[in-house]
Amino acid sequence: MTDASPWWRSAAIYQIYPRSYADGNADGVGDIAGIRARLTHLRDLGVDALWISPWYVSPMADAGYDVADYRDIDPLFGTLREAEELIAQAHGLGLRVIVDLVPNHCSDQHPWFRAALAATPGSPERARFHFRPGRGAAGELPPNDWPSHFGGPAWQRVTETDGNPGEWYLHLFAPGQPDFNWDSPEVRTEFESILRFWFDRGVDGFRIDVADNLVKQPGLPDLASIAEGAPSPVSDQDGVHEVYRAWRRIADSYPGERIFVGELWVSDRQRFTRYLRPDELHTGFNFPFLQAEWSADRMRAVIDDTLAGHTPIGAPATWVLSNHDTTRHVTRYGRSDSGYGFDRRRLHGTPVDLPTGTRRARAAALLTMALPGCVYLYQGDELGLWEVEDIPEHLIQDPAFHGTNGADPGRDGCRVPLPWEGDAPPFGFSGPGALGNGKEPWLPQPAAWKEYTVAAQTGDPDSVLELYRRALWLRRAEPGLGDGPMRWLPAGDGVLAFTRPGGLTCVVNFSGSPVEMPGHEAVLLSSAGLDEGRLPPDSTVLLRG
Repeated sequence: MTDASPWWRSAAIYQIYPRSYADGNADGVGDIAGIRARLTHLRDLGVDALWISPWYVSPMADAGYDVADYRDIDPLFGTLREAEELIAQAHGLGLRVIVDLVPNHCSDQHPWFRAALAATPGSPERARFHFRPGRGAAGELPPNDWPSHFGGPAWQRVTETDGNPGEWYLHLFAPGQPDFNWDSPEVRTEFESILRFWFDRGVDGFRIDVADNLVKQPGLPDLASIAEGAPSPVSDQDGVHEVYRAWRRIADSYPGERIFVGELWVSDRQRFTRYLRPDELHTGFNFPFLQAEWSADRMRAVIDDTLAGHTPIGAPATWVLSNHDTTRHVTRYGRSDSGYGFDRRRLHGTPVDLPTGTRRARAAALLTMALPGCVYLYQGDELGLWEVEDIPEHLIQDPAFHGTNGADPGRDGCRVPLPWEGDAPPFGFSGPGALGNGKEPWLPQPAAWKEYTVAAQTGDPDSVLELYRRALWLRRAEPGLGDGPMRWLPAGDGVLAFTRPGGLTCVVNFSGSPVEMPGHEAVLLSSAGLDEGRLPPDSTVLLRG
């Protein structure tokens, strides 16, 4: 990496899920005031930027990913003025700010959609969304066979103003999240205005939700009719590219380097990298790496595949272990089946060996810090938190749980509020008086987290938190880390070893026995104590020389 490289090519970016980061007003839900009060944690951690999950006005049918107003803050989290102050405060601490953008769909409470429901078929109001007549003799069947990611068909039938069953609208997610029609010029103009609104307030970029599915295939064909191997079963890829080219022109009209990060719902690497272009999306989330099981062969295959796809197009790779939609990696790595797909039903509740999961999570964290490109952390990664899988059903809020009648356990287990200090819940998450006012954290925290608070881990050289702090600051201090080349070294079975510029070597031991390390001048950082100079199982080390 050179001084002229854009900041985002090597950045460490920390995801904040606002309702679970910190609660500043003692109502049991995280908010902007809480984020501001705990910003120094991120500065001290050594990250370069924070990414804030949706904070917009929303009925919260899907935890804010159902947006009713893209230009204001939901009162649950604070005010627009507070958001502007947060952005300024973060910049003052040397932290950039990325905010979530949800352009595939909005809330059914959005003024546009309410106007569409009140309008007639074929109206301009309905043209902003995907309204279609149903199939069948009386229009009683959905317009096509697309499924919702939250269960059931991706179509909801409406009752027209005359009281009769009418058209259907598309929702790839919950029924309360109608998909925008990106063939509508009004939709494109509106989101270009939204981008400018937030750029004017100083944000440094956007994380784009469902970034590949904005523009749908013409005619919305049945999945069963689409040829196998087609670029995408849902999206019109050329149309998507056109949208992002227009967005990049807007971003480039502002000073400084602004970033667009795509959440791409594609598993094929060739399709994935087709969305990343120098004049469009800068980067995309690397879900195959997040999903890979803990094995040397699988990890090397994913790393090779990632770099092979990114290098020719000049995009930096991203490395991420967890996020707000996935089972925390401490839990995943502690299972006998340590891989992860997006079907939570298969593994939820199966036995977890937390010591093994924690040891592997430490090693994986150090591995991600050593790989070329940028790294994303999900809040709580730095504390070694695990998935909370015993939340009482009556407290679960995720629509994925309710939309499948509990068949999908949902994502709340990775969204439990963070523990900051103290020996009992709420562990400093909520301000004084929260429990006395009956305002417990919106999801219950495990009592065992008292050993995992920020306060308990600070200063403990063996803690996960101090490992993350040392790794992030080392990554910032070493020019050879971050974006740039890497080269594999010969290694034994169950071991990966590679070099980075500046004489740096990373070794990861996936095997069940200690292994000898290559010759070196110094050990810079190890995820576990060395065993008479050898690297223990499930451990990573960074070496110099």
